[in-house]
Amino acid sequence: MAAGGAAPGRCARAAPHAGGRLRALHVSLAAGRSGTAVLCAETRGCTGLALGQHGAVRLPGRRPLSPEPAASAVSPGFKRGADDMADFDCCAGAVVSVAHQVQVLASAALLPADVRAFLDRAEQDNVEFGSAWYDNLCQTVFSGDAGVRFYVLRTDSTVRAVLPLLARRAPGGWQLYSLSNFYTTLYQPVMDPTLQAADLLPLLHTLRREFPWLGSFNLSPMDLDGHPYRILLGALRLAGWLPYEFFCHGNWYHLAEPSWAEYLAARSGSLRSTVKRMGKKFAADGGVLELVTAGPTLEQAIQAYQQVYAGSWKRPEPYAGFMPGLIRSCARQGQLRLGLARLKGVPVAAQVWIVAHGRAAIYKVAYHEDYKQYAAGTLVTALLMEQVIDVDRVKEIDYLIGDDAYKKTWMAHRRERWGIIAYNPRSPRGLIGLAREIAARNAKLWLQRWRSWRQTVTVPTTKQGLKQ
Repeated sequence: MAAGGAAPGRCARAAPHAGGRLRALHVSLAAGRSGTAVLCAETRGCTGLALGQHGAVRLPGRRPLSPEPAASAVSPGFKRGADDMADFDCCAGAVVSVAHQVQVLASAALLPADVRAFLDRAEQDNVEFGSAWYDNLCQTVFSGDAGVRFYVLRTDSTVRAVLPLLARRAPGGWQLYSLSNFYTTLYQPVMDPTLQAADLLPLLHTLRREFPWLGSFNLSPMDLDGHPYRILLGALRLAGWLPYEFFCHGNWYHLAEPSWAEYLAARSGSLRSTVKRMGKKFAADGGVLELVTAGPTLEQAIQAYQQVYAGSWKRPEPYAGFMPGLIRSCARQGQLRLGLARLKGVPVAAQVWIVAHGRAAIYKVAYHEDYKQYAAGTLVTALLMEQVIDVDRVKEIDYLIGDDAYKKTWMAHRRERWGIIAYNPRSPRGLIGLAREIAARNAKLWLQRWRSWRQTVTVPTTKQGLKQ
């Protein structure tokens, strides 16, 4: 599990087993001069889909789908009637419209080169947004899973957004989740910074078309202040969904000082004493600290990490291939910082840090419980802190998931990760989920009010008070 453990609440909820059939789907949306948006779907045996003048979505030979306002299905600035030319580029008498295409891919291995490049640019913000992350996640966690989807939105063939999702069939309809699990410390659809909420509507219409009776949309954990978070909320509302926000977990991080010496001087006296005192004791008893980034010792380091993890307090990895795959992937890209503590040759503590684009993520920490008197985990943290501050020159160090007390010892700042759950009121599953959501939130609100009221009530404790 990533540093700090799994996120509580919906962030930690496991989705049911996948079902359904894979298919490739391409959708293009073009705004016509009359003000009617036409959505054309191209797939095996697929027919046309049109957003008519009144927003009714109809598929020939099938019952009407949920109506949406036609104006919301086109790019911002599109106007009806006499002003409908405002959304077109006119050159030498020719009228050129803006076309949107949505491509659906069932595996990270199928991602085209331009989509991979788009994701890899986003990796500069966080390694978990990049193609290498999804390659390992799909190979080791979701291998052969029929619910994996990558929705790619293009505008005039240029990639504008990538939305990785996981589909699950449930009684009464389908549910969509972020393509993530407890290994994911931050999920974020990758979007062009100029993308607006209305631009995502072709993609949301594609979801509804591929999954009949789609009931809910659950995405977490996300950056509350991020552009994709706000855009998704707006797009879901425009498409007629009812979204709610929920807290996932706290996230402790630190803006690095110019040097390790300055960083350590700003920490508590007890931490400085522990590092100095236990460092001497550990070395005197035959202990050594080791840093592995790549090379011929990598596989031995992976085995040492697994040995420490097996002897720690943490539960066994449910997907045994994920961490070795992540370590090898990071090593290939020069991002791995694997710290080890060995006592007379026996690995007793291990940590996996990922360093990329000025940011160090403390991804996995573990120590063998039989050797906890040496505080080897603290010594490995100090080793890696010195490395990322003095050598890698990172700007930010991130402890990822959780509000564990020890993280405050090393970090100075806290932020929160939130999620979005949205319900489709046009499906039975969506209505059931919506009713439960409203009931749970109202119950929590009334409980808070009751507790607040109880605190204001004075309970008489004397006989005189009881008589009154």
